[in-house]
Amino acid sequence: MLTGKVETTSAASFLHHRAAFFRQSGWMMLTATAAGVLMYAVHMVAKLMPKEEYGLFTTLLQVISLMAIPAIGLQMVFAQQAAAAVTDEQHRVVVGTFRGVWRAIFFIWLAMAAIVGVFWNQTVAGLKIGNPAALVVTIVIGLVAMWMPLVMGMLQGRQNFLWLGWTNIFNGVGRFATVCVIVLLFHGWAAGAVSAVLLGMTVVIVIGGWQIRDVWRTETALVDWNEWLRRVVPLTLGLGAATFMLSADMVFTRKFFLAEQTGYYAAAGMIGRALVFFTQPLTLVMFPKIAHSAARGEKTNVLAHALGLTMLAGGAAVIGCTLFPWLPLRIVYDQSFLDVSTPLVPWFAWCMLPLTLANVLINALLARGRFAVVPWLVLVAIGYGVALGVVGQHAGNLADTQAGLRMMIQTLGVFSTLLLGVCAWFTFKSPGSTRLHCASPRQEV
Repeated sequence: MLTGKVETTSAASFLHHRAAFFRQSGWMMLTATAAGVLMYAVHMVAKLMPKEEYGLFTTLLQVISLMAIPAIGLQMVFAQQAAAAVTDEQHRVVVGTFRGVWRAIFFIWLAMAAIVGVFWNQTVAGLKIGNPAALVVTIVIGLVAMWMPLVMGMLQGRQNFLWLGWTNIFNGVGRFATVCVIVLLFHGWAAGAVSAVLLGMTVVIVIGGWQIRDVWRTETALVDWNEWLRRVVPLTLGLGAATFMLSADMVFTRKFFLAEQTGYYAAAGMIGRALVFFTQPLTLVMFPKIAHSAARGEKTNVLAHALGLTMLAGGAAVIGCTLFPWLPLRIVYDQSFLDVSTPLVPWFAWCMLPLTLANVLINALLARGRFAVVPWLVLVAIGYGVALGVVGQHAGNLADTQAGLRMMIQTLGVFSTLLLGVCAWFTFKSPGSTRLHCASPRQEV
């Protein structure tokens, strides 16, 4: 009789956790879709810029992603710490860490800004920047982009998915509204468009910061910074490798191809990168649940759920891009873009799919503290950077623009597949390695 009750309770708990996962994942995907539509609408306005300016704008978006790499692991670190904090003492340690890192990021940003200042002329020339104000705004965004993961990580770790989702939406609203004003009314071009990005990110920090305002007045506890760094460094390197894989191609394309050609590449690339962004909410829900399990030791199939949904959503998107590559482009761009960009869309979609799946596995591995995978992720990212430099130098000199741009995408596909293989090996190589753990959510939508 007791065994029957235990089994019934266990089954009920499993169903509750699964229902919560799908409900929260559904909310995050809904808000990500809404934010994605708004971000997509930004390009409907940005396309009115000259193609070289539009190419610069999309390049600077990827530069912002690369600038945020030093802090990219912080969202997962704070998500992990906040999710695993089950005592008052642990909560005070998290708060103390948050404040200390917030201050440290400012000084790291100052150093980065100084480096850009030293190489200012080379940076402006390499990215073919006509208005240096665009680079100035991008540098300022670097600070906001490094602060934002702290706020998002605390919301994620506390499983406050309600406001984590709303901040995504407000980010999109702020960015779209501002780009309409600056580009349409004041013709701000790339400099104005990145200013809209700055406003959207600032809204995230303000609204998200209000939700975690207790971190500024809670009593702190002594932080073991050596132990904290041992956790944040592998997370930063692992997630940074994935971010580099997602963003670096645009920077190399800008360097080796004509400025106008990068506009065509950016249009197709936006469709491919949307595949990663659309499925990313699943990893946001998955990560704190797995991290929380380190303190609880409870079993779950959360990785199977996240990976399965990512495969279904990603597969459907790829098939759609293959059958109707012109459709997502036509919504935003005119015929001058479609002639060159349409054939590139299926290539981008298929080459981004392995990276999308790898991103899920990377988050699962890092949430469980399986950091042995990190050196291999970094090695793949380094190899990708070297390959982009070699391929880009050759592809940029080809008479056939489409063929050259396709070579850049194919390079992404090869290394994305390699990255997925590495992640799959470390995820499934040992018996019981897929048995992930999770606790029930503390806050639900």
